[in-house]
Amino acid sequence: MIRLAVLIILGFIIGPANAQQKPIKDEIVGAWSLVTVTAELANGTSADPFGANPKGIIIFTPDGHFALFQSRSELPKIASSDRTKTTTEEAAAIVGGSIAYYGTYSVNEAEKSLSVALEGATFANLLGSPAQKRLVTSLTASELKFANPRTPSGMTLRTAWTRAQSR
Repeated sequence: MIRLAVLIILGFIIGPANAQQKPIKDEIVGAWSLVTVTAELANGTSADPFGANPKGIIIFTPDGHFALFQSRSELPKIASSDRTKTTTEEAAAIVGGSIAYYGTYSVNEAEKSLSVALEGATFANLLGSPAQKRLVTSLTASELKFANPRTPSGMTLRTAWTRAQSR
């Protein structure tokens, strides 16, 4: 009887530790809310390009599509209420404080990486480039972290996300 109790207790302790993690391609599917974005510059310094409390979402579909939006928590409203009639300052703040893009992705489980091919972006300079790699540094049912090691401006971006909650 004692032996059975010990085996059951050990099963509860050891079982979860030995449980296999889901493949990235399965675990990543769904919507994720942005927590942080940190830019690591070539000179060793770092910055928060979207501020201390960024807003954003990334959505991965099971068939290999994704969409991303990131912004500062406070973007200016356009005084004219017409997005085609911004002031120079309004346009600079909005473009400098946000980005969105979408496309397709594939997963390399061995490298723990994503390859993203962009099909559309608010920053058109990103389009037409070869697929970009994202290195998955952490992935659980509720948290996703990855690094973009080669941005066009030469920095490494590290992002952290939490699983988006149903409303």
